[in-house]
Amino acid sequence: MSILQATCSFFRQPASFAPDYELSMSELAALDMCQKRAIFKPMTPEERQDLKQRCGGSWKLVLRFLLAGEACCRREKPQAIAGPGHSIAVTSNGVVYSFGSNSSGQLGHGTTEEEWRPRLIRSLQGIRIIQAAAGPGRTMLISDAGEVYAFGKDSFGEVEYGGQGTKNVATPQLVESLKNIFVVQAAIGNFFTAVLSREGRVYTFSWGNDGRLGHQAEPNDVEPHPLLGALENIPVVQIAAGYCYLLALACQPSGMSVYSVGCGLGGKLGHGSRTDEKYPRLIEKFQLLNLQPMVVAAGAWHAAVVGRDGRVCTWGWGRYGCLGHGNEECESVPKVVDALSKVKAVHVATGDYTTFVVSDDGDVYSFGCGESASLGHNAAAADDGQVNRHPNVLSPELVTSLKEVKERVVQISLTNSVYWNAHTFALTESGKLYAFGAGDKGQLGVELVNNQTERGNPEQVDVDLR
Repeated sequence: MSILQATCSFFRQPASFAPDYELSMSELAALDMCQKRAIFKPMTPEERQDLKQRCGGSWKLVLRFLLAGEACCRREKPQAIAGPGHSIAVTSNGVVYSFGSNSSGQLGHGTTEEEWRPRLIRSLQGIRIIQAAAGPGRTMLISDAGEVYAFGKDSFGEVEYGGQGTKNVATPQLVESLKNIFVVQAAIGNFFTAVLSREGRVYTFSWGNDGRLGHQAEPNDVEPHPLLGALENIPVVQIAAGYCYLLALACQPSGMSVYSVGCGLGGKLGHGSRTDEKYPRLIEKFQLLNLQPMVVAAGAWHAAVVGRDGRVCTWGWGRYGCLGHGNEECESVPKVVDALSKVKAVHVATGDYTTFVVSDDGDVYSFGCGESASLGHNAAAADDGQVNRHPNVLSPELVTSLKEVKERVVQISLTNSVYWNAHTFALTESGKLYAFGAGDKGQLGVELVNNQTERGNPEQVDVDLR
């Protein structure tokens, strides 16, 4: 939204605040628009002024920060999360359903039994959830009051094969250590968890030994630590966690930028090398490409960004063609996916060597590892009735099976774990959810017959997310 449009709407009706004669018309209009944003409304005058200074001293910059966060994260909108073996679905009203693997109580129903159909988490009645995250054996939910609920393995740094998190929590529990932080997003890696505050500050749990994330902590530390370094005074609008690294989309007066921290193997930090970074470091390549990042995605071993102009960049491990450049080579700095040059992308999702891109007209493209039928390309049936293993896709291909849905896709979510066969969700504009890929634990939310363990084509899940 432009400042001119904001000014026009500002003059159509009385303002909801006392006049400030020191503000320009454009600043007044920006402040009026800020006060309509869900995150800004409950802030105290002091908190608003602190945010204004953090964003650069202008209400126009605060408005840009708020709008950028809404554009890249589906806060307060329907969303589906394809976790490692289990799934979470959130309706537009903040009601949560879960299904799939439940060995650690990660579905939140008070049991450890699998669920093959979406089941309402009844203990959350009266709490509106605006964002969800799923990791190996655990789930995190964020309410509209900025509170965080966690369940499943009782650890913020979880290695699937490790001994951490031996205690399981089978119902949503408030994370007490975060009660003084208004959280708007969570991201779960394999060794750590990160949360983003309303003011754009990043906090991390665990994986602080040897200063890996800029702080010293025990592997099972449950206290949040602020992410030190370059981002201490720069507001962040989105975070994304890979297997062992973190990406942060930052909003500065000069424009949007991406920082990375953690393990650099495969070049996935985007700095032209494979060395680790203990503190967040700016990925400089986007400036050279003249690309304004708007959405970031962190796969297990590779990463992707969508720019304001609709270009898509990928980098990191290129195994199985997950970078979309027609080969399996690694890229240590962001590289534009040339095969998508005629597509204006608005959304990107990454998993374990797989990538999905959604265009502005709702078309979906996928590339990378074809295992588990999670790319969504039409499958050929073998003589025994089982789905043939899909070939890997080295360049972006249109997911034609989603075209048959005849609805605009607005979100893709896919499994981001090296230990689980992947599944994928496609959410449409009308709130319909379609699933495909691995379903051996019920994580698709649809019925499998004849000893099937996966679905090659999208099937609608019986849950209404409107």
